[in-house]
Amino acid sequence: VQLQASGGGLVQAGGSLRLSCAASGFTFSRYGMGWFRQAPGKEREFVAAITWTGDRIQYADSVKGRFTISRENAKNTVYLQMNSLKSEDTAVYYCAASPLMSKVVTGDASYTYWGQGTQVTVSS
Repeated sequence: VQLQASGGGLVQAGGSLRLSCAASGFTFSRYGMGWFRQAPGKEREFVAAITWTGDRIQYADSVKGRFTISRENAKNTVYLQMNSLKSEDTAVYYCAASPLMSKVVTGDASYTYWGQGTQVTVSS
């Protein structure tokens, strides 16, 4: 099982980044997917989640209206489009897979597989 996150980098405040997470080794289309992040000295926090069909999506209040999660089951990939980035969005971003495929899952304990993380740094 592998979740390979990519697309992080350094961006100025107000800019955009698109994260991708490529999955392999399990039936991606039968899993709900989520994005989490962890800033230095802080606990990991929920960012966004999407069900296996993409019919339900949930965002953390802090990113609502700025971030968009989506998935392409044919490509075994989940995305996180991040717009209007702020310095407080600086963190390592992780993708994760949950077997609770029909629910939007915000708790990290419900996720079985985790990616290695990709660094997002927003300069002010």
